[in-house]
Amino acid sequence: MLETSTHNKVPMDAQARTACIGPDGSAAHVARMIAMISGRWKLPILFRLFAEPSMRTLQLKRDIPGVSQKMLTQHLRELEDDRLIVRTDHDEQPPRVEYSLSEGGRKLMPVLMAARLFSEQHRP
Repeated sequence: MLETSTHNKVPMDAQARTACIGPDGSAAHVARMIAMISGRWKLPILFRLFAEPSMRTLQLKRDIPGVSQKMLTQHLRELEDDRLIVRTDHDEQPPRVEYSLSEGGRKLMPVLMAARLFSEQHRP
């Protein structure tokens, strides 16, 4: 049986410890996911797109009070780069662009809902 630190429950074996806190370990993957959703407007965008299957930029701007067009566009691009949302350009005049959750974004939603539940149950 491996010795463990009683405080952190992190395996003391070097190989097992790397799997937890190494450069490609569990902590690194969770930190990368948190970086993907970091930003004042990313969570509201994701939750709106979870509620509606497809939305245009103007609809998102109306539904998210206080967001500027610049910040909305920036966060939409970042979420698209991280493959959490999909941008669909309908190639029409006037231009019509819609956003929806990608498969990865849909897989992330149960994690965000669990985080919401955790927050509700762990109020200070």
